[in-house]
Amino acid sequence: MSAQSTVLPKETFRFLCDLTLNNSKLWMDANRERYRSELVAPFRALLDRLAPAVRKLNKRFVVSGKVGVNFSRINRDIRFAKDKTPYRPQMYLFFAEADREGGQLYVGASPDQVTCGFRIYGSGREAPLVKFGRARAGQQRAWIERQRRNLARGYESYWYSSEKGQWTKHSGWPLKPEDWKKLQGWIVRKKFSPAAASRSTFQREACKIFRQTYPLLAFSGSSKWKG
Repeated sequence: MSAQSTVLPKETFRFLCDLTLNNSKLWMDANRERYRSELVAPFRALLDRLAPAVRKLNKRFVVSGKVGVNFSRINRDIRFAKDKTPYRPQMYLFFAEADREGGQLYVGASPDQVTCGFRIYGSGREAPLVKFGRARAGQQRAWIERQRRNLARGYESYWYSSEKGQWTKHSGWPLKPEDWKKLQGWIVRKKFSPAAASRSTFQREACKIFRQTYPLLAFSGSSKWKG
């Protein structure tokens, strides 16, 4: 497969697999150039490919290419984490407005799969998910059900609530008002194999997924949603 037609090359997934098996600073220091060429460079190229379509959806989306703004950090904060390995064997490219609290469109790669879709998290009265999403959900059940029917084929949906201080995952769509009263995170996505994400058609598929899931982002995290 030519460099022009490859979106996320097989070397990206090989690097993530090797990082999973050798998750140490010593190994990363010895493979820093691989990290740059096999993980960072393909994701930056993917940002450039997807940015024009994303800006058509929302001109306020940031496409600066900064870590923490469009890209996830490879370093893990181990101070309070149960997993004490120093690096995350995943990489995420995400598009959001400047504060990012209103949700994201994203592409994420791990050693054995790629996911693409929409996600939003938030708690507290001023979080967009609470301030806008929860406030609308009870009056817009028909709209949510319509989106569920439209996206039922091929999409996975799940959401999170906090139960006794612990996050609890729920499969399916948050359709009931009581779901939204406790909802603190929502993800709607498609899964791809590494081989599928390497093809030139993945760029077109990602743009299609972003178009189809963007209404969910606007509904759950924006004051400008119009139905």
